[in-house]
Amino acid sequence: MTAYLKMDEPDHRRRLDETVQGIIGTAMDRPDGAAKVTGTAIYAHEDQPKGMAHGVFARAPVAKGTLTRIDGEKLRALPGVLAVLSGPKFLRNPAQGGANEAPVQGSETIAYLGQPIALVVAETFEQARHAAHMLEMEITSEDGLINPEDAGYETPEDQQDSQGDLEQAMRDAARSVDVTYTTPSHNSGAMEPHASIAAWDGDRLTLRGSYQMPNYNQYELADSLGVEPENVRILAPFVGGGFGSKLGIAPEAVAAALAAREVGRPVGVALTRQQVFEATMRRSESRQRVRLCVDSEGRLTGIGHEAYVSNLPDEEFSEPVTQATPFLYAGAHRVIGHHIARVHRTCAGSVRAPGESIGVTVLENAMDELAHDLKIDPIELRLKNIPDKNPTSGLPFSSHTLAQALKTGRDRFGWDQRNPEPRSRREGEWLLGMGMASAVRVNILSEARARVTLSPGGTALVETDMTDIGTGTYAILTQICGEMLGLAGDKVIVSLGDTDHPHGPGSGGSWGAASSGTAVFLACQKIRAEVAKKLDADEADLTFKDGTIIYGNRQAPLSDLIDQEIAVEGHVEPGKTSDEVTQATYGAHFAEVAVNAVTGETRVRRMLGVFAAGRILNAKTARSQCLGGMTFGIGMALTEEIAHDPRDGHIVNHDFAEYHLPVNADVPQLDVVLLEERDDYANPLQAKGIGELGICGAAAAITNAIFNATGVRVRDYPATLDKVLAGLPQKA
Repeated sequence: MTAYLKMDEPDHRRRLDETVQGIIGTAMDRPDGAAKVTGTAIYAHEDQPKGMAHGVFARAPVAKGTLTRIDGEKLRALPGVLAVLSGPKFLRNPAQGGANEAPVQGSETIAYLGQPIALVVAETFEQARHAAHMLEMEITSEDGLINPEDAGYETPEDQQDSQGDLEQAMRDAARSVDVTYTTPSHNSGAMEPHASIAAWDGDRLTLRGSYQMPNYNQYELADSLGVEPENVRILAPFVGGGFGSKLGIAPEAVAAALAAREVGRPVGVALTRQQVFEATMRRSESRQRVRLCVDSEGRLTGIGHEAYVSNLPDEEFSEPVTQATPFLYAGAHRVIGHHIARVHRTCAGSVRAPGESIGVTVLENAMDELAHDLKIDPIELRLKNIPDKNPTSGLPFSSHTLAQALKTGRDRFGWDQRNPEPRSRREGEWLLGMGMASAVRVNILSEARARVTLSPGGTALVETDMTDIGTGTYAILTQICGEMLGLAGDKVIVSLGDTDHPHGPGSGGSWGAASSGTAVFLACQKIRAEVAKKLDADEADLTFKDGTIIYGNRQAPLSDLIDQEIAVEGHVEPGKTSDEVTQATYGAHFAEVAVNAVTGETRVRRMLGVFAAGRILNAKTARSQCLGGMTFGIGMALTEEIAHDPRDGHIVNHDFAEYHLPVNADVPQLDVVLLEERDDYANPLQAKGIGELGICGAAAAITNAIFNATGVRVRDYPATLDKVLAGLPQKA
């Protein structure tokens, strides 16, 4: 039995406002929480079957070249070595129809330093690691383009957009800014490294992996192996973070599967932290030029945003830096540009909030510069320029909460205590300042399926291959099912991360909860209708609560009313509401910093994030996602950057000792406000994505606060102490 919806019309029913179980939207604890904190949740490399062999990569020592020979025979004589895999069969083919990035690996053509080119398989990890280091290879090295500026930039025609005459608008403007900012490469920094364990049973492969999107990964892996997708099963019930790095199939999954088939036994491949940095993906660095111009009343007349990013040759993905710029602010004259350099560095892919995380940040820095030049409050400038409709496409907004977020944050943060004059507040050696920025992220509904089975005993089972990467999927789907069927949370079992289940959308793009949640909602709605049919009643007249059904003047336990399982698969697809309106989530960031006038060190003293993302499905997990995004913003503003050696492109700081993530001492008390909102165009839940919204603009609020504290405008992220100190006057 199925329940299908194509989202062609807004859903004004708001069914979850009418249900009475009372668990939707609450701060319900994660059902999986106890397993995670007690260490009983099994992650990818912990589920090791008996007899498992271990694989370790040998990787390219040059940035560009051709592998002409590998001497695997010598290694096979070493203790414990079972196989050495290389050559064309080791090649990971491009995904067919998948939406995810997958780094180049294998084959004889070397595209970047650190590229996996062979796998050594042995009885133990230590034996495999030793042999991989001993592997002799012959390589014809070539000069690779490492620096994006040296490589030059492609300008894809379909990624450029202009309206009006920005050049003339800049000349005619009462005030304008024309600024260039740079952001470095970033690493996702997920706690769990990439790992896979592969085992074959005849022609069928089961792979336990750390992956965000098994629905796509199944097809990618099948394509790589030359088998039918139905012969590949991926298990990813627990994933220790991804932030985009685990969207597509990564080298270790393909290698483990090939090796397991070769040696006839299970093979596990787990990447070291250094290999994760070098052989999976990075966020592209960017150079961004922003032009803004206003009339005498402070209303934007023009916006220009041109982004310069990089990736490997022939990779389709590139960081969508300007994704939100076309609709965030008004302004008749516009230039949006996107330019790509082809370099021999580690593959560039999605890192949390690809596009807006760095694009909104720089745009919000430029808005702060404009506000300062105009001597107008930064919040007032933004409020003046919120458009009534999408100024680029002319489409209406499905909902728009930016003004509410700005005003709520202004009042809660105590913005009226800010002195707009830089270097006006001081405590001893510390210069104090406040900054703010808008937050925005596109909202997406993705195709999703989920099966819900209601048992005669009054329990429900939810099954989908959707994942929980720390985002709270287990909790949210429990709440939606429990709310719709009138069941307490402990009466709902959620099974995730198994491609034998109906295909969910995967964890990416902040679409997971709303999309999978809608599939569960549809299945439960159909189950309610089936129960009503048994009672010869109208479904709308039934009240489901605490395992009972109330109808007419009667109340009876569910177990008395159904005598066999009712199983329904919910299926949702995006429709006209994705094309006929502009959907987005909005928020506002506020930060107070202290900058040491002697050392240039910045300390974030407090931050506030105000966010609206439709119906909040779980207050605790939603807040947690926002806290994580804001912490990402602290790292982006102050510490995080991948350093590439300009000679060969290798990543110099390829571990957590040198890639400086914010730690507990760097993160102050963070305040999060979730605004009440319903967006009928999004889905029947009226919910929208929140996971990535919290990072968008967060770094800008901090660097804008640094300017307010010091008068130093750091346009080269991150704002490390040397850059701040260089701009401070000696008398500071």
